[in-house]
Amino acid sequence: MSGLRLWSIVVAVCLPVGCGTESVSHSPGADLSTAKTFYVQKLPADQRGIGKLFARQLNEWGCQATTGVEAKPAAPVDAIVTYQDRWLWLSYRMFMSRLNVEIRDGRTGALLASAEQPGSTAEDVSPEGMVKAILQAALKRPN
Repeated sequence: MSGLRLWSIVVAVCLPVGCGTESVSHSPGADLSTAKTFYVQKLPADQRGIGKLFARQLNEWGCQATTGVEAKPAAPVDAIVTYQDRWLWLSYRMFMSRLNVEIRDGRTGALLASAEQPGSTAEDVSPEGMVKAILQAALKRPN
């Protein structure tokens, strides 16, 4: 068995099987249900448009979301979303192996919520699906 094939099998077995959000934490007293305006801070290295996926999902839910590379938005917002996506080469393709998000108060910068979403090779969850799942968990939105 070739080293690459063995490595692919080991990675596939060791990766999470489901797309459930692994960990979510909310700051005491944080009420994200009132947040209507969001700024998604795009990672400079984001070549896959994950920041735009966050903004699109928030807009689909009736919020106003913008994205940019600046640390602070041009106009005041209720919350600032930052993220970190990790990708893995497996079975001759790239897939998102993990997604982390932090949501901070737009005025004070205080952390309101954070979540970590593992990817799944079994369910082949799209980046859009992972973004939606992690936002639902972080914002306590129903499915």
